[in-house]
Amino acid sequence: METNEEQEFVREIRNYVTENLPLSKMSDEELEDKVEEIVNHRLKDTYCPVKQKVSIVQQVYSSIRGFGLLDSIISDDSITEVMINGADNIFIEKNGRLTRLNKQFESQRRLEDIIQRIVGMAGREVNQANPIVDTRLPDGSRVNVVLPPIALCGPTMTIRKFSKTPMTIEKLIQYGSLTQEIAEKLELLVKAKYNIFICGGTGSGKTTFLNALSNYIPKDERVITIEDSAELQIAGIDNLVSLETRNANASGAGQITIRDLIKSSLRMRPERIVVGEVRGGEALDMLQAMNTGHDGSLSTGHANSTRDMLSRLETMVLQGAAGLPLEAIRQQIASAIDIIIYLSRLRDHSRKTMEITEVVGYENGQIVLNPLYVFEEDKESTLEKVHGTLKRTKNPMVNDFKLVLSGIREKI
Repeated sequence: METNEEQEFVREIRNYVTENLPLSKMSDEELEDKVEEIVNHRLKDTYCPVKQKVSIVQQVYSSIRGFGLLDSIISDDSITEVMINGADNIFIEKNGRLTRLNKQFESQRRLEDIIQRIVGMAGREVNQANPIVDTRLPDGSRVNVVLPPIALCGPTMTIRKFSKTPMTIEKLIQYGSLTQEIAEKLELLVKAKYNIFICGGTGSGKTTFLNALSNYIPKDERVITIEDSAELQIAGIDNLVSLETRNANASGAGQITIRDLIKSSLRMRPERIVVGEVRGGEALDMLQAMNTGHDGSLSTGHANSTRDMLSRLETMVLQGAAGLPLEAIRQQIASAIDIIIYLSRLRDHSRKTMEITEVVGYENGQIVLNPLYVFEEDKESTLEKVHGTLKRTKNPMVNDFKLVLSGIREKI
């Protein structure tokens, strides 16, 4: 059965089931069994591979009780991102490459129904008055929704898939993003409570790296995580509090921002604060938290280089406190952040750690940086494939006092 025929057959069975079966009285198992029975009956005189038959049953069932077409996409572990630009245009990312899916939703109305179900499950709402929302799927996958009339091509939904197994430093080493030696140095920095900021472009693996790094946090500490939509998977820490922002409701009330959560977390006796991503005025609150005895904090931000991240942090702080002089902001950044890790997605779609830099201090109106590790390509690199390693620079680490205080004698 061709793809078009299959889609038409699925639509036909779905219509028959919704019109002729008492769906409200049937359990999920009963409905699935009945759908399978109807499909087998309809196809008894037609050759159809068992795999395709199973797929048809699943599509019909999930279009009634699940997320329809999305169910089969979400269950495919090789897909890392899903982009839905209206009912007819679906793109997926597989192995770092974007391709268009030759499937579509039955109608725009059906896609809107699925969006409402996803958003409702997380206790949020999206409508014409509030057409943009960040939420998550039950498995933790990050979801962004934009509805018409803001989205001109129809309901738009972007899903960043959530890995079923937490990212570990061992996996980053396996993927070639780090070496064992550098991982051991990072472990020392986390345990010695250095404030670490991870930056990079979209899709460079910031949250993944943050997740891996957070597993170095000693298991007996109290950790507060703050995110727009909860996706960090910190394992093994019993005293863990996960906080998540909330959008305003239809009447414009009830909004809880990252700034609100950071301020609240300071009254929760945290030993470490992990902020999923800093985007705006909350940068000032985060820096102040780092400067007031909450060492060992971790966070991420969008930037195209280490130096660019500092400029972006200045801009973000000004969003939250427009009157602050630039000198005061730079001094705040220089004293709050100890280490910046810069990640990048390279031309061959691989994700690499490009730079690990120490923030030394503030001199002559500028924040002084001290690169410790820098990624260098070697002779094996080609236009199609990037090959190289993260190499230690000749610069000694300047601020080693936290290592000394922690009783760590090893040099970084």
